[in-house]
Amino acid sequence: MTVNSPMKGREVIFEFIPLGNVMKVTAMDTATLTEISIQGPLGAAQTVLENNALRRLEYVLRKKGHIA
Repeated sequence: MTVNSPMKGREVIFEFIPLGNVMKVTAMDTATLTEISIQGPLGAAQTVLENNALRRLEYVLRKKGHIA
């Protein structure tokens, strides 16, 4: 997360579920109860998957007008 990120200071819950050869990552913003899911390679680093899920969550929150 960058210094000026609108996600800074927001509480986000991550869940990791292995499904065959992919990892399903669910991220939920606790303030708005907005939830997204992404999939990535099973061997990908957890930080990479978290960052991808966080970027997707930020996109959805922007689209819904919850963040600027």
